[in-house]
Amino acid sequence: MNSPTILITGAKGFTGLYLKDAAQKSGLKVVELASNLNSEEALEKEVLAAKPDYVAHLAGISFVASKDNEAFYRVHALGTSNLLQALTKLETVPKKILLASSATVYGNSANHLSLEDQTLTPIDHYATSKVAMEEMAKTFFNRLPIVIARPFNYTGVGQKGNFLIPKLVDHFAKRKPFIELGNLNIEREFNDVNMICEAYLELLNLGKANEIYNVCSGQARSLQLVMDTLKQITGHNIEIRVNPDFVRASEVHRMVGSPEKLKSLLATSGLSLQIPALENTFKQMLNAASSNAA
Repeated sequence: MNSPTILITGAKGFTGLYLKDAAQKSGLKVVELASNLNSEEALEKEVLAAKPDYVAHLAGISFVASKDNEAFYRVHALGTSNLLQALTKLETVPKKILLASSATVYGNSANHLSLEDQTLTPIDHYATSKVAMEEMAKTFFNRLPIVIARPFNYTGVGQKGNFLIPKLVDHFAKRKPFIELGNLNIEREFNDVNMICEAYLELLNLGKANEIYNVCSGQARSLQLVMDTLKQITGHNIEIRVNPDFVRASEVHRMVGSPEKLKSLLATSGLSLQIPALENTFKQMLNAASSNAA
C-alpha cells in the first residue's frame, strides 16, 4: 500500500524542514515544491505530477520587516492564488490543504487573547498581505478543502539570526557584553517550532474545511522574561541598548492567541497539543549556537 503524499511548499525554509521531518515520521511521503509560485505553467505541471493527498503551503516571506512591500502581495496573495488554481486542476482534489497565515493579522488586538472570529486590524504590509491571502483563499472554499492556520510567534534551532530569539541566543552564547534591540515593551508567545508542525499535521488530518485555527499556546512572554530565562541558563548578564533604527513605529505590542478552538478539535480525537518548555527550546538553541561558534 502506497503512503499518502504531502506536497510542501517552502520545504527548505525554517518551518518546512521541521514539517518535512515530522511528516515523514508520521508515514507521509513528502514532495517538495520546486517551482516559483508566480510561474504558473511550471507550478501547474508540478502539482499535476505530484497528485498530492495533502498540501501544506508554507512558502512566503517570513521576515516582517522586509522593505519589499510589493513582494508580500506577489508571494502571499497572488502566489497562493496560483497554487490553489493549480490544485483545482487535479483529477482528485487533496483531502486537505493547509495555508499558513499569521497571527499578525490581528494587529493590536483589543482582546486579551486573540480569537479566530474577531475583526482583523493588520498594521503593516506583511500582515495585510496575509489578510489578502486569507480573503482570496475563501473564493476557493467551494472547490477545495482548505484550512487556514494562524501561527503565533515560534522559534527553534535553525531559525535565521534576524529574528529576535536567535539573535538573543547568539549574543548569550557568545557572552557578548551588550545587545542592540528595538521595541522593548512587547509580549509574545515564543512557542517551539516542533509544536507548530505537530499542530499543522493534526489540522491536515482533523481540521474542518473552510475553517481558521489559531496555532498557539496562549502563554504570553515578555521580553524581560526571555532575557531572564537566558541569563538563568547561561549565567551571563547582558546590557540592552535601544537602537532607534530597530524601532518599528507599527509594532504590535501584545500578540497572544486563544488556543481553545484548536484544543477542542484535538480533544474530539482524544489528543492534546504538547507544549515544550521555553527553557528546553532555549537550551537546544544555545547548544547549537555554541557548537557553531566552536
